[in-house]
Amino acid sequence: MQLRWRFAWMLLLGLVLGGCGSKGPQPVKLVDFKPSAKLAVAWRVNIGDAGRYIFTPATSGDSVFAASNRGDLLRINAASGKTLWRVDTKAPLSGGVGVGENLVLVGTSKGAVLAYDLEGKPLWQSKVSSEVLSAPQAAGEFVVVRSGDSRIFGLDARDGSRRWEYQTTPPPLTLRANPGVVIIEGFVIAGMPAGKLVVLNIANGGLVWETVVAAPKGDNELERITDIAGPPLVETGRVCAATFQGRAACYETQKGGQLWARPASSVGSLAADDLSVYLSEDTGSVAALDRNTGASVWKQDKLAYRNLSAPLAAKDYVVVGDFEGQVHFLKFEDGSFAARIATDGGGIAAAPKPIGDKVLVQTRKGGIYAISIKK
Repeated sequence: MQLRWRFAWMLLLGLVLGGCGSKGPQPVKLVDFKPSAKLAVAWRVNIGDAGRYIFTPATSGDSVFAASNRGDLLRINAASGKTLWRVDTKAPLSGGVGVGENLVLVGTSKGAVLAYDLEGKPLWQSKVSSEVLSAPQAAGEFVVVRSGDSRIFGLDARDGSRRWEYQTTPPPLTLRANPGVVIIEGFVIAGMPAGKLVVLNIANGGLVWETVVAAPKGDNELERITDIAGPPLVETGRVCAATFQGRAACYETQKGGQLWARPASSVGSLAADDLSVYLSEDTGSVAALDRNTGASVWKQDKLAYRNLSAPLAAKDYVVVGDFEGQVHFLKFEDGSFAARIATDGGGIAAAPKPIGDKVLVQTRKGGIYAISIKK
């Protein structure tokens, strides 16, 4: 069993870090193109290396919150990039950052959940069953945390005490990922191993409904991995998710009725605009699907095996980062290249985030970049 779990970690490490002398398909070289948009770094801050983990900056009001593996927690002015405060948590951080009402939340590799107020003052610590690989999320009186053994915990936002726990039996082999949870309208929505999508009642952790986005198939445990390895895409009235070597699908939020499904393989989250749903495939292609039917709209395959981040739909562009820290802006209507900008050479594993009229990325080397767009 231990060897199987170790192999699963090696599999995801290859998918996330990519192209660094590994055997198999090699990353394609970037093609030249005539930019139709101008990109500039509005500001940059370095917070420290991510180690083997994936950190996602959080935005709240006029601030950005970010964390690093070495234990730093940072609050940044979103407009200027000025550091407002920096806290040394004195812990090996592995998941973050989540922000709620006067709460800044991170998790550690030893299963601790750390809560600070918006001024960086420690509030409480709590403990879950294993390392925290994604950002804890807060809503009202609850903090919801996902642990590395696929359990989900509801904690009291006031003091971190445990209110409820949800667990399911994982398959023998799973991806080591940071799928996290999404909270909306009293529901906790999470993608699970073996292609399961679950919706829980935030008040008690009770199961509202579950479905299998893609059932495991194949002759061995590796071929049967169909984990949902990124947070679901949640919009008003519907939730969408994609599995590794399985399908992408959208469902009606209240009762789980399937709206559409199609073959797909991804280890990240989805993005959407008014016309399309976007995903980064594990082969490095970026695909656009019709948001109402799932039919293919376009596919950009000139980033093959560059271990792309999940996409961001930002106005007229679909934005992805790659393993060399390049940030690619694709035209939403056909997927052609609009612009590209380099960062510090560290891979971008987490999906870019919107920050006003800019795009925010965090690299594995700890660079936090706010990128402005001009046509």
